[in-house]
Amino acid sequence: MNTEQVVMQRSDSRCELCASPEHLALYAVATYDDSKAEQCVMTCAVCREQLAEGSELDTKRWHSLNDTVWSSVAAVQVLSYRLLKRLAAEPWAQDLIDMVYLTEEVQHWADATETPDSDDVEPTLDSNGTQLFAGDTVVLIKDLDVKGASFVAKRGTAVRGIALTNNPEHIEGRVNGTRIVIISAFVKKSN
Repeated sequence: MNTEQVVMQRSDSRCELCASPEHLALYAVATYDDSKAEQCVMTCAVCREQLAEGSELDTKRWHSLNDTVWSSVAAVQVLSYRLLKRLAAEPWAQDLIDMVYLTEEVQHWADATETPDSDDVEPTLDSNGTQLFAGDTVVLIKDLDVKGASFVAKRGTAVRGIALTNNPEHIEGRVNGTRIVIISAFVKKSN
């Protein structure tokens, strides 16, 4: 059997992230090649689209990670953990990250990425020049009009569990129950 057949059988012909039986294809988990079944995950077209680098995640879709992160398949655990890290601004995702236990080898794989070394990546800085990291809490230093929403994010509002973006000048966080992109120069890191 080839890799695709092995993974298709393992997944019972369903997406290993959302259980959809539609438009399935192999997804090689980053830092490993796609030559071994244990390094691949069977995914549907919608999941693959959201897994693409820089794509925005539909947070409601990913509540299935509550189950998949506990999979017996290491590649599914790794992919689920990485998605949870991208969703870290969501309280439920941060709670799940705090509960997850991965073996040392799987944790190392989950933390490994194909992105350039951190020395080559420009850090995200707050208004005071303090480096921000995913999961930090920040406070807005000015009122911000939220485009596409009918509210103003008020100065002094705490934004917990931020997520970093590919742009070092932007962060993502939840304000008034809405996930928004915030310019990092308009926040200060909370201690």
